[in-house]
Amino acid sequence: MKTLVISQREVARLLPMKECTELMAETLRTLSRGDAVLPLRTAMWLPDRSGLLGVMPAFLGKPRSMGLKAVSVMPGNHGTPYDSHQGAVLLFEADHGSLLAVIDGSSVTAIRTAAVRTLRRVRVWSRNRAHARLFAERESGRCGCFIEASESAREAVEGADLICTVTASREPVLQGDWIAPGAHVNAVGASFQGARELDTRAVARARLYVDRRESALHESGDFLIPREEGAIGDDHIVGEIGDVLLGKVPGRRSAEEITLFKSLGLGVEDVAAARLIYENALRTGAGTAVELGGQRDPGD
Repeated sequence: MKTLVISQREVARLLPMKECTELMAETLRTLSRGDAVLPLRTAMWLPDRSGLLGVMPAFLGKPRSMGLKAVSVMPGNHGTPYDSHQGAVLLFEADHGSLLAVIDGSSVTAIRTAAVRTLRRVRVWSRNRAHARLFAERESGRCGCFIEASESAREAVEGADLICTVTASREPVLQGDWIAPGAHVNAVGASFQGARELDTRAVARARLYVDRRESALHESGDFLIPREEGAIGDDHIVGEIGDVLLGKVPGRRSAEEITLFKSLGLGVEDVAAARLIYENALRTGAGTAVELGGQRDPGD
């Protein structure tokens, strides 16, 4: 059987942001309809806790697909030529189990995670001021909006309509007192029980939505730590984003309400993205076909 190998450079072309944004919305609807299978992710820490290997399997009913993402997470790669998240998404067809594609995982993760709305002005902060300035200069030209580097995290978020936390921090970088009425927060960086980016007040003040309730109850330090402190209960989770998209759960109820989306990242998102990448690769002739097996020898 032929398997397509699709590189990091090719993924950026085969997974356009507009298509990916629409695809992620439909994927989350599919999950909330119950037309998906999504076990909790498995993580194997290295003995010195310097990094981990994570495995995220999933089945998606529409289009009928299955696969997994295997990804290494190495926080120490910051400042080196290596991504902190590296790996591959394996896409299988769901009738005979044939391996259809092996796709670079770093680029899939980056694009499907960042599927957000159009922006006019952006403020960024990093603990390394030079990195924030370089990012602002580079991305201002690429995305066509004004990006400025802020001196502090508080300065970056004060008065903001939309706040995204995308750090590797294990301790809060966003304080609840900094968040303006009517703001929406996307909490993306922390994905383990013992790590959080938001302090307890930030979570308690907000109307909380998650990508998947079961995952949040088992994996999200941003939720679990405030619950352990007694500040919130399980009912603080209003619902899944897919439920909002299906109209089962209401979204913002007033212009002053603070809303929070806690994103852990889901295997169904990777499988859906991989399916679209694979279909676009077949259509355009992208990728490299290799023979990996999968068919029985006729003599067996």
